[in-house]
Amino acid sequence: MRFFKLAIISVIFLFIAVTAIGLLLPSSIVVSRAIDIAGNQDSAFNKMSNMYEWKKWIVGLDKEGINIESATEGNFLGTKVTITDTKNYTIHSTWVGKRGSEQQSIMRIIHNESSPQIVVQWQFTEKLKWYPWQRFGSMMNEAVTGAQLEKNLANLKHLVEQNH
Repeated sequence: MRFFKLAIISVIFLFIAVTAIGLLLPSSIVVSRAIDIAGNQDSAFNKMSNMYEWKKWIVGLDKEGINIESATEGNFLGTKVTITDTKNYTIHSTWVGKRGSEQQSIMRIIHNESSPQIVVQWQFTEKLKWYPWQRFGSMMNEAVTGAQLEKNLANLKHLVEQNH
C-alpha cells in the first residue's frame, strides 16, 4: 500500500512538473520557408492561389483520396483546406485536421522592382493548447513541416522558371 501511494504521488508530481515546463514553451509555433524564383510574379501567384494548380507542385496531392472541390477548397486525406483570402500577392488559407486542429497558412510573393527575381515565402502558424504533449511535440513540427515546405517551394520554383 505504501509503495502504491508513493507511485501515485510521484506520477502526479511528474505530471505537474512536465506541465509547468511545457507552459514555458511558446503557445504558438510558426514554420516559415522562402525561396528566390527567377520568374513572373503573376505566373507564380496563379499557381499558388488556385488549388487545381497545387497538384503540379505540392508533393502528395496526386494521391488517391485527395479531393479538390474548387479552386479555393479541398480535402487532403481528411485535412480540410480553404483559401480564405487572396490579395496583394498574398494567399491566406486555413488547414483543419481530422481531429480539429487548425493551422493558418500564408503564402506571399515579395517583389523588388529593381530585381528580376521574386521571393516566395510560405508559413504555417499553429496555436497550441496547454497540453504538455502538444507543446513538446511542436518541437518536431519545425523539422517535418519545414522540410516539406522546402520541397514544395523547390517544385514551385522549377515550375515557374520552366514557364518563364
